[in-house]
Amino acid sequence: MQTWSLVSICVLLGVVVRWGVSLKSYSGEGKPPMFGDYEAQRHWQEVTYNLPLQEWYFNSTNNDLNYWGLDYPPLTAYHSLICAHIAKIINPEWVELHKSRGYESPGHKLFMRATVLVADLLIFIPAVVLYCFYLSDGSSKKKVSTLLCFLLYPGLILIDYGHFQYNVVSLGFALWGVLALGLGWDVLGSMAFSLALSYKQMELYHALPFFCYLLGKCVKQGLMGRGLFLLVRIAATVLVTFALCWLPFLSDPNQALQVVRRIFPVARGLFEDKVANTWCSLNILIKIRSILSSDSQLYLSFACTLLAVLPTCLRLLMKPTFWQFKLALANSSLAFFLFSYQVHEKSILLASLPVCLLLNDLPLVAIWFLQVSTFSMLPLFLKDGLLGPYVVTSLAFLFFSTYLLSALEHSSEEELRLGVYHKLLFFLPKMDLACIVRWKFYISIAVMACLSVVSAALVPPPHLPDLFPVLVSTVAFMHFFGTFIYLNIVQFSAPPSRKSQKKNN
Repeated sequence: MQTWSLVSICVLLGVVVRWGVSLKSYSGEGKPPMFGDYEAQRHWQEVTYNLPLQEWYFNSTNNDLNYWGLDYPPLTAYHSLICAHIAKIINPEWVELHKSRGYESPGHKLFMRATVLVADLLIFIPAVVLYCFYLSDGSSKKKVSTLLCFLLYPGLILIDYGHFQYNVVSLGFALWGVLALGLGWDVLGSMAFSLALSYKQMELYHALPFFCYLLGKCVKQGLMGRGLFLLVRIAATVLVTFALCWLPFLSDPNQALQVVRRIFPVARGLFEDKVANTWCSLNILIKIRSILSSDSQLYLSFACTLLAVLPTCLRLLMKPTFWQFKLALANSSLAFFLFSYQVHEKSILLASLPVCLLLNDLPLVAIWFLQVSTFSMLPLFLKDGLLGPYVVTSLAFLFFSTYLLSALEHSSEEELRLGVYHKLLFFLPKMDLACIVRWKFYISIAVMACLSVVSAALVPPPHLPDLFPVLVSTVAFMHFFGTFIYLNIVQFSAPPSRKSQKKNN
C-alpha cells in the first residue's frame, strides 16, 4: 500500500477515535451554577459576540468576570468570536446575552465538538503529519507508525474532545513553529510560535527553547554578518505578529494592562486541585501555602523554575542543533510544570507535545511518559464521566505504540542513552541498566492500572476524601521528576549516533 494511503488511514483512525470520545460527556455537563470548561468556551463566544472589544476583559453588568471571565490572550478571543458568528447563524439562542448562560442541548454539543475537530484538522493534524515525514528518521513504515502513535496520544484527545478545550490550536501553532525551525525556515517558525503564545499564555513553557535556539543560531552565524541579519528579521517578525494580534488593545494602555492582568492571575495561588508537580506533592508533608505569604510563594516558584530551566537553555544556546532543541522543549516545559506558579493538571499537555517529538528517538521513554501524563489527569476524567474513554484510549495507545515502534525491543543501554549512568554510578557494581528500566516500566504500568481501578471502584475513607487523587498526583510527580532528570542527562550527553539510529530503523 502506498505511503500516503497509509497516512490517510492513520488520520482517519485518529479522527474516528476523537469523534468517538466526543460523544461522551464534557466538563460540567448538567452541573449548575458554574458548569465547566465547556460552558466557559461557550460563554466566551457569548461575550465576544455581544459586547464591544473594549469590554471583553473588564468586569461589568454584562460581563461578570467571576463567571468564566475571559483569561486567555486576544487570539483566543478572536477564535471565540469566529465560532460565535457561526453559532449565531445556526441558532441565535446559543450566544444570546445573559439568556444563553448554561445552555445545553444535543445540537449545541454537536456544534461545539465540531469546532474542535475543524481546528484540529486545520492546524494540529497537518503539522503532525509533516513533522513525522520530514523531520523523523527511518523508513516510511517507521514514519507512519510514529504518526499513528502521535495522533492516538490519549491525553490531548481526552482533554479536547472529552473535557472540552482547544489545546490543538496553541499546540498546533507551536508544532508548526518546531516544524519550520527544523526545516530551516526560522522566520516562519518565529511567527508560528508567536501565534501560539498569542493564543495561550501557557506556551511560555516553550518560549525559552525557541528563544535560545534562534539566538544561538544567530550567534553561530556571526553577529557581525548573516547572524545579525537573521536576528533582525526574526525580531521584526515577532514584533509585527504580536502587534497585529494585540493591535485593538494597544490604543489604550489600560486595555493592554487589563488583558495582562487577566492572563496572569497571580492571586489564584501556588497551585489548584491535586496537580502532579513539586508544590502539590511537597504540600503533603509541608503546608507551603500556610507557611509562606503569597508573594514569597511567587518568588520561590520563580527562582526554582529559573534554576531548573537554566542548564537546558545554556546548553541549547551553546549548541543550537535540532536534537538539542527538541530535548530543551521537553526539559523546559517539564521545569515549568514542576516548579512554576499556578499550574493546572492539564498543563502537562505542554510537556507531552515535545515528548511526542521524541517518539522516534526514545520510544520507550516517550511512550512511558505519555502514558503517565494521561494517568495524571485521571481524577479530572472521573469527575467528567470519562472513565470509559480513558481506559480504551490508554490501552489502545499502549498496545499500538509499544508494538508499532518496537519500544521494548529497542531498549538497549545505547538506545536508551544510559551509558553516562555507569560513569555517574561508578561506585556501584556494574548492572544491566536496560533490564532495570524495562522492569520499572512494567511495574509502573501495573501501579497505574491498580490505582486507576481503585480510584474508579472504591470510596475513600471519610477522613481522607482526597486519598486517591493525592496518590495519583504523587505517583505521576515521581515519574515526571525522574523524566526531567533523565532528559537533562541525555541533553548533556553525546547526540544519537548514526549507528543507533539505523539500528532503531
